[in-house]
Amino acid sequence: MKVLIVDDEPLARSRVHRLLDDMPGIQIVGDAKSGKEALLRSSALHPDIVLLDIRMPEMDGLETARHLSNLKNPPAIVFTTAFSEHALAAFEAHAIDYLLKPIRRERLQEAIGKARKINRAQLLELGKQEQAAQARTHISAHVGGNLQLVPSESIYYFQAEQKYVSVRHPGGELLIDDSLKSLEEEFGARFLRIHRNSLVAEEYIEGLEKNAEGKYQITLRGIDDRLEVSRRMVATTRRRLKEMGRA
Repeated sequence: MKVLIVDDEPLARSRVHRLLDDMPGIQIVGDAKSGKEALLRSSALHPDIVLLDIRMPEMDGLETARHLSNLKNPPAIVFTTAFSEHALAAFEAHAIDYLLKPIRRERLQEAIGKARKINRAQLLELGKQEQAAQARTHISAHVGGNLQLVPSESIYYFQAEQKYVSVRHPGGELLIDDSLKSLEEEFGARFLRIHRNSLVAEEYIEGLEKNAEGKYQITLRGIDDRLEVSRRMVATTRRRLKEMGRA
């Protein structure tokens, strides 16, 4: 089984290397020191198992695991953590394998033996229970055989289109299968609902105007797109823009 080791601490990575070196049936294909590097290396190396640290800067292990689930052949994931035993209850409730640091060889063997793929529903539920979980720093999708990452802070808006949601960003558009409702729950602190099919990043909103047909539209900083505001959301949108000083 091909294993990728992910941890921002060099000593932690070295320890896992030593523990795996003489373990039969295991091939270490590489390591990574961040969530983003783990995604790029996983896309290229196709590991069977990712030993994934939870607490890492910029993109933590929980978010990294969610992005890994978008790979064409997602790896099995074993979390590594320094959490207390009490805090591990959430992991046990959802049957996710984990290793408590400092990692012991016997426990590592056991976890690899039980490693299995984690589906998105499990990860979302885990994210709800873990207080440290926050909105994703990136949105990902599998495009043309590669995993594409878009920083969430660069997204102009989310717009529902039939079975998918379009993510508009400086590089174009990305289609994801998250629901608009789940995206609103996750990013609602930064995005404004203006229509049943649209969420707009408040930081990119330039103003509110009425078109020739008498419909209200949001104008955006940096792009020419105009997004329609539904009739029932006009008052809420105008009030929010006044609070932001953009009405």
